[in-house]
Amino acid sequence: MTELEKYDTNKNGKIDPDEMAALELEDRRLRIEDADAKRDAQRQMTWFALSGMVLYPLAILGASVLGFEDAAKLIADIAAVYVVAASGVAAAYFGFNAMEAKK
Repeated sequence: MTELEKYDTNKNGKIDPDEMAALELEDRRLRIEDADAKRDAQRQMTWFALSGMVLYPLAILGASVLGFEDAAKLIADIAAVYVVAASGVAAAYFGFNAMEAKK
């Protein structure tokens, strides 16, 4: 059975206008679901990046308090790269949302 045959509900061998409407409705529903899932994934990724930026200094402080001075220094050395990358993720999210809102 081909993909279109499953939408031929009256089995007459062609897609009638009412069957085409059902097909278009299903396509629209799937597009809405995909767009919603995409927005959710982007929002979660952004919150994760922003949370990491806030918690990163606590990781340095925690390593220092626990006596892991070398680990604290190593974590602090890569902090600048991490903050720039996480800021890029957040900026891209808000920038693309602003561009979509203007459409």
